[in-house]
Amino acid sequence: MPDDELDEAFELGRTCALAAECGRDLQRCAQMYAGLFPVAAFGAECYSGLTLSMAFSAPWATADRLKVANRAALWVLAVDRLVDHTATTREQVNRLTRECLSVADGAVPRSAVTRFLADLRDELAIVKEFDDVQWLWRDQLARMLAGMARAWVWRDTRAVPTLGRYLDNADSRGTSFVDVSHWIYAGDDWAKAHLEELRGVSRHVQRYLHLLGDVASYRKDVSWGDLNVLALGVSRAEVTGAMAALAGQAPGLIEPVRAHSPRTAAYLRRQIGFNAGFVGISAPGPTA
Repeated sequence: MPDDELDEAFELGRTCALAAECGRDLQRCAQMYAGLFPVAAFGAECYSGLTLSMAFSAPWATADRLKVANRAALWVLAVDRLVDHTATTREQVNRLTRECLSVADGAVPRSAVTRFLADLRDELAIVKEFDDVQWLWRDQLARMLAGMARAWVWRDTRAVPTLGRYLDNADSRGTSFVDVSHWIYAGDDWAKAHLEELRGVSRHVQRYLHLLGDVASYRKDVSWGDLNVLALGVSRAEVTGAMAALAGQAPGLIEPVRAHSPRTAAYLRRQIGFNAGFVGISAPGPTA
């Protein structure tokens, strides 16, 4: 076997091992927060999907450096389940939002989901720059929660947002909240000093991932009654066209980052590439 193939195989094996190590950490997290991660909703594929995505987005990292990103992503899934499948009234959604934002501001947690958030907050507080950027972390958290609440109202009222409005609500996915948490905890000095700039690029990537996730999960979302762009009267061709446009615009936004922080730029590029490959752009959905 040629040396370059051996090197490539080694890197793939190392990255998979990194994902497996991160997965064990997430399994421990799930056990710590009683009732937040029922097996029926959080099977083994959920944990492996999260950790593979993060490991292949930053294969140069260690499991310890990726733990906040992985845990933040797992927390986002827990909140999403509470909003989509547990909350039955708008007030319950609003109460969850208030409790989470209060804990982000330093309040004592009173539930499993806010205890998990408080632990994330306290882990981030170890980083000396956190005091200066906590406002931004909190702001992105608020955007995510507001997006989830808006999506809940759309579903509850059977509103049909346009593709543009749906994309504008992509913060509900939580990807940018995970990214901001990751860069605060494990980013290089340039990334930590330019979080607002990076957040703009992250939110562009998030819009692409928002649509990609819907294409991949269409059948599940429809069966569960979840909001999905392909169930809003938008054709698959329109969605894939929007995705192609977003993917085409991404390099122009990411390239300026590369000059200052090559790994941050690679992380953003690899998020698009890995997730597109992992879920499969030809995931089943309607053809209309």
